[in-house]
Amino acid sequence: MSAESSPAAWTQVAHQDDVPDGGTLLVDLGPEPVCLYKLGEKIYATHDVCSHGSASLADGFIVDGDKIECPLHQGTFDIATGKAVGIPCKIDLRTYAVKVENGNIFIKE
Repeated sequence: MSAESSPAAWTQVAHQDDVPDGGTLLVDLGPEPVCLYKLGEKIYATHDVCSHGSASLADGFIVDGDKIECPLHQGTFDIATGKAVGIPCKIDLRTYAVKVENGNIFIKE
């Protein structure tokens, strides 16, 4: 099986207690900055850099309970889907599959 056809790997990036309730945490997935979010009991992950202004979304604000607001120009993205939902953002964020096992957070590469 070639590397291209092999299943994507899961990488441990944090512990669920590291992500504040209703907050964010910046982690690295190899060279990629990833923002983790804890909304209720669920953990989500998106690319950390805003697609509009190159700001870290981990420095942003969770609004309306399910969106991240960029700290630079206040554009918003849906946390679960990465969809750009508030101007000036127009390009969606990459999202990552997340699983939690024994309190450890894993992201699928």
